[in-house]
Amino acid sequence: MSFFADVWDWFGDGANWTGEEGIPNLTLEHVQVSAAAMFVAVLLALPVGLVLGHLRRGGIVAINVSNVGRAIPSLGLLIVAALIWGVFDTPTGFGWVGSFPVFIALTALAIPPMITNTYVGMANIDADVREAASGMGMNGRQVLSRVELPIALPLIMAGVRTAAVGVVATATLAALVSFGGLGRLIWDGFRAQDYPKMFAGALLVAVLAILVELALALLQRAIVSRGLRRGGDRIVREIEAVDTVLDPATAPQS
Repeated sequence: MSFFADVWDWFGDGANWTGEEGIPNLTLEHVQVSAAAMFVAVLLALPVGLVLGHLRRGGIVAINVSNVGRAIPSLGLLIVAALIWGVFDTPTGFGWVGSFPVFIALTALAIPPMITNTYVGMANIDADVREAASGMGMNGRQVLSRVELPIALPLIMAGVRTAAVGVVATATLAALVSFGGLGRLIWDGFRAQDYPKMFAGALLVAVLAILVELALALLQRAIVSRGLRRGGDRIVREIEAVDTVLDPATAPQS
């Protein structure tokens, strides 16, 4: 129990709550770079998934490119970006991202699940629904915005939630290129063998990821009707089941 008492004492130390290395400032940096990456990833991924899903074309290419993006290690991409742009270098006009190398790595991490979920959500809409909307005199843009998008929204939001939690968790790597964020507590605690500090940093990251997931879940509940939420949950479960069968790493071992 002495270890957890030390963790409690660490949180109770006022010095850990003030200054540039204090919890509030590190949390703000963590949220800043995560939010910047998610904002740009949404702008890039959702239009691609929506258009390809609406047209039902290029899906194989989009999903394969998305899978390649998932296969690239975030740490490796972060190091490459740091070597290209420098550890602290943030190009003019991009100061809001915090650390440009970290921003690049997190954006690349967030795009694949959003493209995949958006495309699948749009492409799996019943053709009869599309035809009925067209029969009512809707043009392609109206079918997309008034019919397809609301139906696909549960699955789209599932992709956004998956991406957001992954970004918040992976942003801890920013400390490896001398940026801030809550990963700073983990890395500094590791180097100094200050295990209560290291544990506190990991706990704060986990709490932040849970809060992000809950916030997006509440947002999804607010913007998606009850009937569509149930249908979206069913589709998500079916896709996860297919992924388990297709992915040898997650398939049950006999």
